[in-house]
Amino acid sequence: MQVGVTMRNMGPESTRAMMADCARAAEDSGCESLWVTDHIAIPPDDAEGSGGRYVDALVTLAWLAGLTKRIRLGAGVIVLPYRPPLMFARQVAALQELSGNRLLLGVGIGWMKAEFGALGIELRDRARDSENVLRFFNQCFASDVVEANGQPFLFLPRPTKPPVLVGGRAPHALERAAQFGDGWLPMGMQPEALVAAKAQYRRLTDQYGKSPGTVTLMTGLALEDTGKARSQVDAYADAGVDRIVCAIRYRTFTEYANSMGRLATVLGRQPN
Repeated sequence: MQVGVTMRNMGPESTRAMMADCARAAEDSGCESLWVTDHIAIPPDDAEGSGGRYVDALVTLAWLAGLTKRIRLGAGVIVLPYRPPLMFARQVAALQELSGNRLLLGVGIGWMKAEFGALGIELRDRARDSENVLRFFNQCFASDVVEANGQPFLFLPRPTKPPVLVGGRAPHALERAAQFGDGWLPMGMQPEALVAAKAQYRRLTDQYGKSPGTVTLMTGLALEDTGKARSQVDAYADAGVDRIVCAIRYRTFTEYANSMGRLATVLGRQPN
């Protein structure tokens, strides 16, 4: 099972210097992947914890691609209805190309009503709009020549399509992941619930004639208690989770680095 970690691209921790230090610490720890989140229009009355400061997720990942060498780069998750399909596909292709195929593309349908309002799009249409984006995205990565609005065009560069990991709850997210994605990205589920959900996901991928999709779980681990954290990791592995993304809480780089050290100990790894 692979293990990744989050990094805050929001709030006071999202300065250029701190994000650079955290990214290097995550890579040096031996973690498989580093993940950021996506918001673009936080209202003043819902800014607790971030102050409304969010550094754009795709821009942050592009910057991280130049700053790091080996660690994979994850979005958890890009909100699909916010982005025009063609522009989104081109940006992702550029990021995948320039990162050396290190992108893990978590996607979701969104939830924040005020954010949809700021963009002038309908919250009630988010599932339909997201599926349209995914459908077009997959077409772009399947052929050099694609058509949009009746106009054929060349989709180049066309690197290897990054794994599309669909976030959200069962059953709708499972159906969307099986139909359009390459994996499911749940958050905070317990091992027992994941066993049943993964079996349902496998049945859906079989129905669509696709290979079994992966399950990437975003969750916290009890890093202050090495034995408990190790038991959590083992339980998720037994439940069939393919990747854990460990959510890290911190206010200073020292706190982040200490968490990386504890995570390395839990995984029985020596930092690079």
